[in-house]
Amino acid sequence: MAHQSDLIAEDILGYLKQHENKDLLRFITCGNVDDGKSTLIGRLLHDSKLIFEDQLAAIQRDSQKYNTTEDEIDLALLVDGLQAEREQGITIDVAYRYFSTDKRKFIIADCPGHEQYTRNMATGASTSNLAVILIDARRGVQTQTRRHSYIVSLLGIRHVVVAVNKMDLVDYSQATFDTIRAEYLAFARELGIADIHFVPLSALKGDNVVSASDKMPWYAGPTLMSLLETVEINQDVHLDAFRLPVQYVNRPNQDFRGFAGTVAAGTVRPGDAVIALPSGKQAKVKAIVTYEGELTEAFGGQAVTLTLDSEIDISRGDVIVKAHETQPNVAMAFDAHIVWMNEQPLTVGKEYAFKLAGKQVFGRVDRILHRTDVNTLAENEATQLNLNEIGLCRVVVNAPVVFDAYRECRATGSFIVIDRLSNATAGAGMIEAAASVTAGNEQLDELARLRAFEVELNALVRKYFPHWDAKDISNLLR
Repeated sequence: MAHQSDLIAEDILGYLKQHENKDLLRFITCGNVDDGKSTLIGRLLHDSKLIFEDQLAAIQRDSQKYNTTEDEIDLALLVDGLQAEREQGITIDVAYRYFSTDKRKFIIADCPGHEQYTRNMATGASTSNLAVILIDARRGVQTQTRRHSYIVSLLGIRHVVVAVNKMDLVDYSQATFDTIRAEYLAFARELGIADIHFVPLSALKGDNVVSASDKMPWYAGPTLMSLLETVEINQDVHLDAFRLPVQYVNRPNQDFRGFAGTVAAGTVRPGDAVIALPSGKQAKVKAIVTYEGELTEAFGGQAVTLTLDSEIDISRGDVIVKAHETQPNVAMAFDAHIVWMNEQPLTVGKEYAFKLAGKQVFGRVDRILHRTDVNTLAENEATQLNLNEIGLCRVVVNAPVVFDAYRECRATGSFIVIDRLSNATAGAGMIEAAASVTAGNEQLDELARLRAFEVELNALVRKYFPHWDAKDISNLLR
């Protein structure tokens, strides 16, 4: 394999150090069936000289075996690894590929285009910073283009590259490209995507993928690879306040008790005053412990263990926050967009398990506020959600949960819905806001209403009387 960096041959330690300090871009490719998603990824890897010689030889053999393209080599086979994918020439499951250039490291999720695999696409998009949405230049904006764009906006992906592919099949027509660009922008205006770029390209021929094409002199913009290497993602995090969902209580011996998890947002230092939610108990950070040793500061994305200066009850699924920063919601009801992923429809009133930031609680969808038509973005009344449908739902759970709005923090604003009988993941949700549990709701028993009232009152007291400790709050509740 030829590599773009000469350091790998001249100074391996220098190369590794440079590689370690590169930032990481996670992106997905999505769009309609046969728009060329897998071929595009193969072209990115091939033209960036990031394919090993034995890989290239294997792909050449398989290209002749499956005969999916008239060209000498079918680059889509680099990511279409399942036999069914190769036989049909389609993508079924999400395929992940890793590569790097001199400027950045990348993880690609190649998502399927078929409507029946929309749930796979939502899974791939959930951790991505950017989406490459492919459009076949011959067909223009299709239903799946709109569906995937809507899911991308729901999942908070702020950067979108619309790759108008197969320009070689329309004679590299500028008029065709301009028509598709105008049509997509008219639809995307309602989605609120912050950053949209358009690139005319041919994944099969390599035009404007890694190298600029001389066949489209009317396009003076960057290539796809140039966009991927330069898009700014460091400012995408909305929440500055500290969040640590507790994944594990680390108790190796009687002298050590720490709370392990991955920092979802913000920073923390030894000596910071923190609150464990939903209990509201306070303490100070004694130390930040990692495998390599203690840290003076931890920030978003780091896996750490916090030790505290006092023994307070914290369990898996609790969230540790700073005492004097913006507080998350603590409630038993919230409104959320749900992408339904199960063959059996979502049933209002049926009990499901909800897993949010490491905590699993039981609850139900109290009602569906509306179901979204992805073609028109119209909000329609609904009593159930079928496979791949998306709706805004009122969710009520039987224990307090800690969360932020998804647009502010993905890690504490997302959840999955689990079918209690099959234990299968039935849906994925993105929280919009907390919701009030009213006494007139007949589906909630008296105990649930009382617990919800206590949780909401506790949150209000912490907000307006931050100097009160847990004892003061407990006396008020009595």
